[in-house]
Amino acid sequence: MRPVFDLRVVSVCFGSGPRSVQALRDVSLQIAPGERVALIGANGCGKSTLLRLLNKLIAPSAGSAWANPDFRQAMLFQKPFLMRLSVLANVALGQWLRGTPWGSAKAAALLALQRVGLADLARRNARQLSGGQQQRVAMARAWAMAPQVLLLDEPTASLDPHAKREVEALMEEFAGPPSADLASEPGTQALPMTLVFSSHNLGQVKRLASRVIYLEHGRVLADLPVQDFFGGLLLQQQYPAAHLFVKGETV
Repeated sequence: MRPVFDLRVVSVCFGSGPRSVQALRDVSLQIAPGERVALIGANGCGKSTLLRLLNKLIAPSAGSAWANPDFRQAMLFQKPFLMRLSVLANVALGQWLRGTPWGSAKAAALLALQRVGLADLARRNARQLSGGQQQRVAMARAWAMAPQVLLLDEPTASLDPHAKREVEALMEEFAGPPSADLASEPGTQALPMTLVFSSHNLGQVKRLASRVIYLEHGRVLADLPVQDFFGGLLLQQQYPAAHLFVKGETV
């Protein structure tokens, strides 16, 4: 099966001249369907840029970045953008913009809100919700679009512990076996959702990821299965920069 993403010697540079910023440097990687990939590293290492590149929000300055057109994508940002509308309307709007009649879009939105446990707040102003509730609204909006690939940029960074657990539980659920009520295109093979998320929470990475990519100054310095990344000896011997980062974050 073809990968979901295939990046080959990709670099991303913002600006030009002496004030230019090299956000990604010679990044080569593939992500297979059904993987749960965590992007970790210090602030400014390139995690958000890589996610935006995967979602085609930015183009590479050099190299090639290919996204499989057979897989629908959705992306959640650290702070979700919600309009001054009801929760239901915020979720339904994406369906409506895609051409779904408004009545059908609202029905799909209500189903998505039930999935994230917010159906009782459907008529509330979305901007009056708590941070955790807003993130769940954003996840419902993404899920309503029936994505097969979900990109998340620090999805629990500013949430309290209870809200973090709720969002993590949804990520775990979304990445599980395909749900019977999750729409798919004719002829599309049912596969677990592919997750790519950035996080500073290494406990979260251990719980949710199957693979960990460590970035530093825009470069990928380690790319390992989660059990090897946190196994200790392999990381320490072969990827010293990643080992020091993990050690600093966990002591």
